[in-house]
Amino acid sequence: MDTLTANISTTSTNTTTKKSSPWTKSDIVWVLGLYGTAVGAGTLFLPITAGVGGLIPLLIMAVLALPMTFFAHRGMTRFVLSGSKPGADITEVVEEHFGVGMGKLITLLYFFAIYPILLVYSVALTNTVQDFMLNQLDIQPPPRALLAFALILGLIAIVRLGEQLIIKAMSILVFPFVAVLIMLACYLIPYWNGAIFEQVMPAEGGMSSIMMAVWLILPVMVFSFNHSPVISSFAVAKRNEYGDDAEKKCSRILLCAHVMMVATVMFFVFSCVLSLSPANLAEAKEMNVSILTYLANHFDTPVIAYAAPVVAIIAITKSFLGHYIGASEGLNGLVVKAARSKGKEVSKKALNSFTTIFMLVTAWAVATINPNILHMIESLGGPIIALLLFIMPMYAIHKVPAMRKYSGALSNVFITLVGIISITAIFYSLVQ
Repeated sequence: MDTLTANISTTSTNTTTKKSSPWTKSDIVWVLGLYGTAVGAGTLFLPITAGVGGLIPLLIMAVLALPMTFFAHRGMTRFVLSGSKPGADITEVVEEHFGVGMGKLITLLYFFAIYPILLVYSVALTNTVQDFMLNQLDIQPPPRALLAFALILGLIAIVRLGEQLIIKAMSILVFPFVAVLIMLACYLIPYWNGAIFEQVMPAEGGMSSIMMAVWLILPVMVFSFNHSPVISSFAVAKRNEYGDDAEKKCSRILLCAHVMMVATVMFFVFSCVLSLSPANLAEAKEMNVSILTYLANHFDTPVIAYAAPVVAIIAITKSFLGHYIGASEGLNGLVVKAARSKGKEVSKKALNSFTTIFMLVTAWAVATINPNILHMIESLGGPIIALLLFIMPMYAIHKVPAMRKYSGALSNVFITLVGIISITAIFYSLVQ
């Protein structure tokens, strides 16, 4: 769920129209870029939610993973391609189809789709470092408020040194992270056991419990497999390269990337779930840590004990930095639009200072309070992403003439249902 846009888009600047046929270097780069963007720190929380409900919800998740990911991101890609201007990004296409007011609303929703994830990673990083110091390094960590402040201040300081450098570093770190995930999944194979088969259904039993488990899994799946921030740049680049034939090429690229992504993530999820028990996963959820941190404490092996938390820290740091850049840009845009609507201009220095202080204070406060990470994903990150990624493109099919050629497909009904179910998970958190 990180940004590789800066590195990828530079390979797709050819403005001549090509016919879709052989794969080009640019296409392969985008396959790898989309794959690397989607597999991030969100993957570290998916096994906990997926396995805690028992075998049947886990199998349902495995069946849904590829179609919900592919059809949703294809829908958003088609939406961006439906704009009349070749170089228009998603906010410009929204304004073209739905008006300036809706464009502002989508900008606001994009901010709230990214910002809560930044808060999630603030909590996750603090918990992971605190647990690593306590259990692996045998060091008494400082008070939580002080540790959280030091970590977040340090990361924001890194961003201030240069965003382009951070983006390049994140791009480099993506594939070693994926490789380590796969190696760790393979390393866990000797620890596989049959505990998950002893709990076929959620502990309470019954169809209603299965439906409840799937209901809560969906927002976490939406969060974990989401790479919608890069879709706009992807669609624009491919339209510049392939012209009217861009949609077919984009669909092929997305399908390849999503098959790779789902295969990698599901192998990691199943390996983690098979090496633990539903009770262990429930304990990990209660501890409010990633699956790697829990594995480090659960297995008495030096490789897992030290490698897992280090990988988790790197992954969460990478995701924090990527989402900080996106959230700060979104907040800057909201402040500038609000000021201009009142006939005022905000200086860049004052704007950056305000954004930095706002992000620091809010991320530090949430990390200190330590709310449950999975509850935050279920109630904030997943539902808002689902609204933009699943519902908006499906709504556009019925309202936008350029999108009506995609109407009538069963995949549209499927994506709409998954989106609605994911969004309604917020009501469960409110009731709780």
